Amino acid sequence: MEIADAALLVTAGLAAGTVNAVAGGGSLITFPAMIAVGLPPIPANVSNSVAVFPGYVASVAGSRQDLPSRRTLAALAPTTVLGTVAGAALLLATPARAFELVVPFLVLGATAVLAFQDPLRRLVGHPRDLPPRRRAVSLQAMVALGAVYGGYFGAALGVMLVAGLALVLDATLARVSAIKNLLSAVVGLTTLVVFALFGPVNWAAVALVAPATLVGGYAGARLVRRLPSLVLKTVIVTFGTVIGLYLLWRAVG
Repeated sequence: MEIADAALLVTAGLAAGTVNAVAGGGSLITFPAMIAVGLPPIPANVSNSVAVFPGYVASVAGSRQDLPSRRTLAALAPTTVLGTVAGAALLLATPARAFELVVPFLVLGATAVLAFQDPLRRLVGHPRDLPPRRRAVSLQAMVALGAVYGGYFGAALGVMLVAGLALVLDATLARVSAIKNLLSAVVGLTTLVVFALFGPVNWAAVALVAPATLVGGYAGARLVRRLPSLVLKTVIVTFGTVIGLYLLWRAVG
């Protein structure tokens, strides 16, 4: 690998780690970078999923003060792992073209859910007004959908998780973002194990991108704690819209 290619991957890793912690979607920086240095699409996607995992861990460390109880998080871990395994198996077993056409609409839909969170809550009910059982089932369903998506593709996972969690949790956006970081880390660890065993990982690319996402992820998570909820929501919605439109353009182009 040439020096210019290595520099591109490191820079992309720094940017992706920061973006993942703040809004999600950092994979749309590292994935094209891996394509640019010559990796085929599937190895690039698999290698990217492995490489961004350290950034998710760093984001958890940076946002640990906003995490809920361990009991709450432990209840979500099995759903996250199973959903991720299902998504990763789907990626390895099926052609990507059909999903590429669906992904932009998933991202844009998730962004719209976050943008119109308050009207939707009035329509389906605010989390604090729902029965505990229904609230728990809704949360598990949102996490499962996000995990399947993260195992298959991963790009804009943070946007989708924030949108879904914000709709079913009665919590500040900073806390929702912290939970998103932890769930993303679980998704990342699961995909790392699955793809390391069964996927075409390019470990040279991973070795360059992974440490950079670690630095960017911690910095981004610290930034989130300083942003007002309205500003953070605006950033995520804007970034999610750009990501969705970019993916749509790439899918039909």
